[in-house]
Amino acid sequence: MAKMKSKEYEKALIRLQAKLCELQEWVKAKGLRVIVIFEGRDAAGKGGTIRALTERVSPRIFRVVALPAPSDREQSQMYVQRYMQHFPAAGEVVIFDRSWYNRAGVEHVMGFCSDKQYKRFLKLTPTFEKHIVEGGIQLIKIWLEVSNTQQQERFKARISDPLRQWKLSAMDLPARTKWYAYSRARDAMLKATDTHLAPWWILRSDDKKRARLNCLSHLLKLIPYQKQHHPKVHLPGRSKKHAYDDEKSIAKRRFVPPRY
Repeated sequence: MAKMKSKEYEKALIRLQAKLCELQEWVKAKGLRVIVIFEGRDAAGKGGTIRALTERVSPRIFRVVALPAPSDREQSQMYVQRYMQHFPAAGEVVIFDRSWYNRAGVEHVMGFCSDKQYKRFLKLTPTFEKHIVEGGIQLIKIWLEVSNTQQQERFKARISDPLRQWKLSAMDLPARTKWYAYSRARDAMLKATDTHLAPWWILRSDDKKRARLNCLSHLLKLIPYQKQHHPKVHLPGRSKKHAYDDEKSIAKRRFVPPRY
């Protein structure tokens, strides 16, 4: 498939983002509660897809949650407890950049949890998510699937490009050597937790631009909405009451040097 041209991509992206703004108004007006989970291998494109989804909507409605490694206190709590405190209230869409599925992926593959904890997670998660959905929250789970070749190229770019080196985590390189272990973990996760109430949607992400557009388009279909009608807004004129030279009043303050 031919590479998508930048102008074509930007045009399609803006059109979809405009529809997301309409969806945002619907979510707020109807008090909807939505959770969107993004999972996938390292360098699958989760961050860029989430940015495309959220860059033109309100962070008060579309809220991104990207949790660090659990603290000592959190490790002593029920496993899902630290995620549940971020669940949406009415009129919110919460986007998890990685989620409780860490236990089915990195924790299992890298040995951060016991085999007993891993098996218990796979067994209990469908019931946990059933309670989420039956409690009135729409749960959308997206797995970004990147190929071996593309992951390798993206890791190389992270190593060599100073603007991308911050993306290279301590887990990236060890995880690269465990490709097939992650594949088996993915397969087991999908088998155990791809349910009718909370299905997994697999998004091919080798082509970042197409992946982002396909993701946004799909989300808009998964969350039915109607365009909200707003009264016309009239911008009022500036009142002359108590007028003064407000530019002169700050003329001797410190200003950022205009270097550009």
